[in-house]
Amino acid sequence: MDLISRISENFSESAHLKLQSMDALAGPIAAAAKRMVQCLNSDGKILACGNGGSAADCQHFSAELLNRFEMERPGLAAIALTTDSSTLTSIANDYDYEQVFSKQIRALGNVKDLLVAISTSGNSRNVLAAVHAAHECQMGVIALTGRNGGKLGEILQPSDIHICVPATSTARIQEVHLLALHCLCDAIDCLLLGVE
Repeated sequence: MDLISRISENFSESAHLKLQSMDALAGPIAAAAKRMVQCLNSDGKILACGNGGSAADCQHFSAELLNRFEMERPGLAAIALTTDSSTLTSIANDYDYEQVFSKQIRALGNVKDLLVAISTSGNSRNVLAAVHAAHECQMGVIALTGRNGGKLGEILQPSDIHICVPATSTARIQEVHLLALHCLCDAIDCLLLGVE
């Protein structure tokens, strides 16, 4: 096995998918950034959920908002629903793992807030339950998926925003999700700080 060739192929596939996705995703990413700024300017907060690598993306995104991205600014209200191990394990133990995010949303979310729901397949049951809970709370949803959007794409409301990566590889989808999240952070800063 030639590892150098394999690694080079991974780089090439990732770069190609990012460029291929640019035209399809730039519009939804821009719309999502505007919705997030409206939310934050209205004293709302951004809640984020996902599993595995998507959970890590939620935490990364929340940290970039709460602390800073590339420009100095006050912290922005964001919560990764993936980080409180006592809450997650108590809900999973007492009820069901499918409810680990939805119970938090019902307790913490309100009509001013937004949910960022991340699922590479679009079929994660606990993320689907989170979206249903967000809709019950009259929250808007920004969904990041891949493939064909899965069941998550089907339950989104017309006012929700869907950032769907046109790929089937979980690793490649996650790489584009990270770029999309960085684009959101940059766009939010530009909109809030008036950067051209």
